[in-house]
Amino acid sequence: MKPPGGRKPYSGTTSSMVIAFDVGTTFSGVSYTILTPGEIPTIFGVTRFPGQEHNVGNSKIPSLMYYSSTGELKAAGAEAEHLSGVAEEENWQKVELFKLRLRPRTMHLDMNGMRMSSLPTGGSAVSVFGDFLGYLFRCTATFIKDSHTNGVAMWDAAVRGNNIEFVLSHPNSFEGAQQARTKMRRAAVHGGLIPDTDEGRAKIKFVTEGEASLHACVLNGLAADNPSRHGWVVADAGGGTLDISSYAIRSTSPLVLEEIAPPDCIFSGSIFVSRRAREFLKRKLANSKYGSHTAVDHIFDETTKRLFRDANEAQYIPFGSPLDKDSSVGIRNGQLKLKGCDIAALFEPSIEAAVTAIKGQIDACGPGLIKSVWLVGGFAASQWLFTQLQERLSPHGVTVKRPDTQTSKAVADGAIGFYCDHFVSARVSRFMYGVEFLRTYDSNDREHVARKGRLCALPSGPKLLPDAFDCILSRNIKVKEDKVFTRKYCTELVNLSSLSTFEVEIWCYRGHEVEIPKWILRDSPDFSTLCIVQADLSPLSGSAQPMTGKNSTYWRIVFSIEISFGLTEFRARLKWTDSATNKVN
Repeated sequence: MKPPGGRKPYSGTTSSMVIAFDVGTTFSGVSYTILTPGEIPTIFGVTRFPGQEHNVGNSKIPSLMYYSSTGELKAAGAEAEHLSGVAEEENWQKVELFKLRLRPRTMHLDMNGMRMSSLPTGGSAVSVFGDFLGYLFRCTATFIKDSHTNGVAMWDAAVRGNNIEFVLSHPNSFEGAQQARTKMRRAAVHGGLIPDTDEGRAKIKFVTEGEASLHACVLNGLAADNPSRHGWVVADAGGGTLDISSYAIRSTSPLVLEEIAPPDCIFSGSIFVSRRAREFLKRKLANSKYGSHTAVDHIFDETTKRLFRDANEAQYIPFGSPLDKDSSVGIRNGQLKLKGCDIAALFEPSIEAAVTAIKGQIDACGPGLIKSVWLVGGFAASQWLFTQLQERLSPHGVTVKRPDTQTSKAVADGAIGFYCDHFVSARVSRFMYGVEFLRTYDSNDREHVARKGRLCALPSGPKLLPDAFDCILSRNIKVKEDKVFTRKYCTELVNLSSLSTFEVEIWCYRGHEVEIPKWILRDSPDFSTLCIVQADLSPLSGSAQPMTGKNSTYWRIVFSIEISFGLTEFRARLKWTDSATNKVN
């Protein structure tokens, strides 16, 4: 892929490599760039995988693996798809949809009757994800060695010099879910991408699928197509999720974009159409001798789902020979006849959910701001999805477009674009973030009285209530990348030894209340721990001044919490001043 006109030459002094892995719910892909000092980076895609040699240029492989009964990985990707017969004979375990296991606990998944495959013996969500990352990494190494003139020397030099960085994309719903990213880093260690060190973990960068898709759209001329600088929605329709993000241009030279609404993510991808089709066909063929014919499901996925475009035309699934016939269920000459309206009904829940979510983004951005929707992702190849979104969003003054290149490559290519170009300068918070503090007890407040049984007293004397929520960043706030939020707090200790393991918990409120909640409800699904910030404050023990309390001596420690929300990855740290040296730590 050619670099955009505004991309700058690589300013580093050492050649290096960046690899982006788009591990999708159903299909996965890889893009990469080679960074050479003084040269403008170009995006390459891995277009040759084992098991797909007959289909050169295919940039996606199934997110599928087979494991032995002892938990050993036997096959992955396109190779696994071709070994289904061997897998059945050898009693291998099929593992798919494993990406969904990394979703935040707070994100509800309606499986619509389907079940995720069991994990292999001794395996976990992290190890399975890591096995697949490792497989993609090995495929990428082989492709680069075989596809570039000096590929072997270039790859060996990058590995030897520890000069490979990685970009992992994830659904918009993982934003604000630090645990999911921690799992992905652990998976990268398990897969052999990085060592389990601070330096190794720093080699991993994250980007939401929505923002990666935005960069892919820019590579395809989206910014040039928006001379009026209105806003637009990027809808990444994949196998499992639909990731929706809204942006507007703030500057054209250089190109600067800002997120203008909290991003959204819903489970309405193509797998849900497939699973509804499977249930529909199971019922339709229940009394037919062809009811157990698995080819029908497969052919529906490969042809009917992608090519369907008219609810008024009958659809045919060719699955057998001309001798196959059962007129009672519409099978003639080895083809199953289905009504177009029945096929449309299989798409309808996903289309309706997509329209509702996109309209929600339009409303959140304000009247008249959103003029277009760019549809990308594997599911975007569905002509029915595309035309239905066009028809249903047109009354709202919104046009729907698709890039003229492979929409399924958008996230992997866009992740490299994100690394190289970094067009987005501000993002909008989806949730509320804050910390717990101790609130002064008020005997005239009914809420305080109801919590009276949890009163605690500081060494200095005042009675306080725990679990009060101090919101540092509220919902729907535009945050610049370089913006740092700082809050100063103090604590009182009767034992300085606890300074060596000082911790502060950062909380996230995902509820729908507009008002900032007063209290942290620890058992509520609306509240979750975003991360725990740890610091060794023991150097303060020498300069901390003892104070006399009601019953004992204590020390008051003053510190600040600094949080950066404007980056694609949340960052937080503790900051304090040593009064003896006046040094800020």
